[in-house]
Amino acid sequence: MTPQDRADRLWAAVSARDEFEAEEVVLGAVEAGVDPETVLLEVIGAVQRRVGQEWAANRLSVAGEHAATAINERVVSALVLSLPRVRPTRAKVAVACVDGEWHALPARLVAEVLRLRGFRVDYLGAQVPTAHLITHLHRTGPDAVALSSSIATRLPTAHATITACQAAGAPVIAGGAAFGPEGRYALLLGAQAWAPDARSAADRLATPLPLPRLGHQAIDDLPHLADQEYTMVSRTSALLVKAVYTGLEDRLPEMGGYTEEQRQRTAEDLAHIVDFLTTALYIGDEGLFTGFLAWTADILAARSVPARVLLPALELLAAELRDFPRATALLEQSAAVLSTDPDPAPATGSRPAPQAQHLPGATTT
Repeated sequence: MTPQDRADRLWAAVSARDEFEAEEVVLGAVEAGVDPETVLLEVIGAVQRRVGQEWAANRLSVAGEHAATAINERVVSALVLSLPRVRPTRAKVAVACVDGEWHALPARLVAEVLRLRGFRVDYLGAQVPTAHLITHLHRTGPDAVALSSSIATRLPTAHATITACQAAGAPVIAGGAAFGPEGRYALLLGAQAWAPDARSAADRLATPLPLPRLGHQAIDDLPHLADQEYTMVSRTSALLVKAVYTGLEDRLPEMGGYTEEQRQRTAEDLAHIVDFLTTALYIGDEGLFTGFLAWTADILAARSVPARVLLPALELLAAELRDFPRATALLEQSAAVLSTDPDPAPATGSRPAPQAQHLPGATTT
């Protein structure tokens, strides 16, 4: 039986919310001689990727995604506890998620692969506040920090965390979808290394990471922040959401019939758009925002909602930010792309999920 066959069996168990069957699939694979690292990454990890793809394609609810993830997390624990303890002989690594990052399973898989390979691991879990992480580094003195983030809007926080870790003397290896294709944002934000997956992270950490740069400041990595656009837009994000929501009520009469839940979700989705815009201004990469909108259009298509519902929000946001040239140019470019491609292909799951669920004007919410 191949790892894919076992992943299919695990998917069936997870889909049925049968934790006991899921555990039997995983432990049975190890008993049959499958390498535990392979079980972690090509069975459990493969199923978790499928969970995201099924949600994106509107075949799995948010509650279903949470239930599946919870079972996968417990199955990882069952697998780890069933194995003989590996005596640590290699470097000490602190594995943590960026503050605000709740998707902890990718980081957990990295931590367990490192343990299997003999590293001394401190696994700190989801959303670790930067100040507490730095206190931990001073107390324990790890040789490296493995920092995980799946959501791009956490990149400003990730940057501050990377800089703080380096000031504490700990080099950083970053991983997760938030850091962009080929880890472009990880390197831009000053991380010593980037890894696309747990195996690559373990391979890279087998050799000591370069020592952090002394006296380095976050602004050194992103000189465009001197124009203050990111600072001003992020500080007024709540006011922007309120102004755009009010404008949408004037433009879209159907919003008058929204339920309270639909109104709340529309406001949340506007906040997501503003968050991704401010992150793109921080990073200085227009592709981050246009990629988010393309992903969102795919999500809408899978839910039979036309992508054009995004256009009024972008136009209103551009009007509010008319005095900010970088933001205005980014919004105008994005609106032009959506205008010329109103019916994108269904979601493929190939883009990282930014967690937006509903969009302004999407009356099916």
